[in-house]
Amino acid sequence: MRHLGPVLVALALVLSGRVAAQETGMVSLQTADDARGWDAVGKLVLGDHGFCTGALIAPQLVVTAAHCLYDRSTGVQMRAEEIEFQAGFRNGRAVAYRSVARAVAHPDYRYVQDDQLERVSADLALLELSQPIRLPSLIPFETGATPVEGDEVGVVSYAQGREEAPSIQEVCAVLAERPEALILTCDVDFGASGSPVFSLGDGVARVVSVISAKAEIDGRKVALAVPLAEPLDRLRSALAESKAQGSAGVGTVRMLSGGQGAGAKFVRP
Repeated sequence: MRHLGPVLVALALVLSGRVAAQETGMVSLQTADDARGWDAVGKLVLGDHGFCTGALIAPQLVVTAAHCLYDRSTGVQMRAEEIEFQAGFRNGRAVAYRSVARAVAHPDYRYVQDDQLERVSADLALLELSQPIRLPSLIPFETGATPVEGDEVGVVSYAQGREEAPSIQEVCAVLAERPEALILTCDVDFGASGSPVFSLGDGVARVVSVISAKAEIDGRKVALAVPLAEPLDRLRSALAESKAQGSAGVGTVRMLSGGQGAGAKFVRP
């Protein structure tokens, strides 16, 4: 695992002693009671290329990390129909299964063979499911404003070694905010790419960011996340454009960018 660039390292080290949040440990959501309210987080099964995490933000829309959509060996985006969203997947069963009809990455996202911090800022994707998920027990998450340095956030994710049930870290913190990415103290691992980062206000969990990568700062594990609020409109527009082109007979436009190789998907800065 490589370290962050020198500018981010310097900034984060200055701020590392000023995290206000009292962090909590990660808890596995093994039972229906444990997972109540979190079933709109699901596992994204990427054909035979591994898995990521995604979150339902509308009955037919899932947000995740852009690099999850790409095969590192070819640099080509997978076909949407190869991807399945398993909402609330837990111990071999999901609350709902949906194939993906269409997938678009952020227009500024570009695949590079070597993991680079610069691509984290656009590491977002929006997936349109083949059919909406409309269940009383599975409510899509609202989205919210970008958190700032010192804010408390939480994350729900699947990852390597805990593929069979999601885990929640209810409280971690924004260590630093940069144009490239948010630096979080949240505990993430391979497979957690695309995991929703939540803020809690008025008792409502809102998706404010998406996990892109895990990294280290002077030996300390951190997570890099992409703010969601500003790019979301561009993602929706890109999805609408893709649909329009498809209905015109042009076919779905697929960005020729790349992700990770076999196994759980995750950028390694």
